[in-house]
Amino acid sequence: MTTIIAFLTIALIGMIATGVFLHYRPLESARAQRLFMPTLVINIAVFFGAQLAAAFLGVSDAMAAAEVAAGVPAEITIGMGLAFIGIALPTAFSTIAAGIAVGPIGAASLAAVSEKPEMFGRTLVYLGLAEGIAIYGLVLSILLLNRV
Repeated sequence: MTTIIAFLTIALIGMIATGVFLHYRPLESARAQRLFMPTLVINIAVFFGAQLAAAFLGVSDAMAAAEVAAGVPAEITIGMGLAFIGIALPTAFSTIAAGIAVGPIGAASLAAVSEKPEMFGRTLVYLGLAEGIAIYGLVLSILLLNRV
């Protein structure tokens, strides 16, 4: 497992370094592009290959349940930790989506209210609809948390 994580880290650092290099020195010649393409493809292949290997080989370790003795409080296992991360994902993604939705709606609301102050109520309804996305994610996370 340590070897796979090392491959992931090296491939990720390689992709980041290549991206930074190409940002500051874009490729102008076809020869330079021909030299960089295999390196980039190999880095991406190693990264995703190691990620798949970590997922398939690490599943048995992550989902292994520790034996609990009677009367001894259970420790949080890796499987429980992954379950909590999975429970947190709906809230995380829904708040990101709500933030993306509220940004343009809020800007348009301020522009509309500055021209017509009587539009304030309608703009609040649209902002509330966009913010409801985050509330749905939070409710889903709470319901999932009760299942664990």
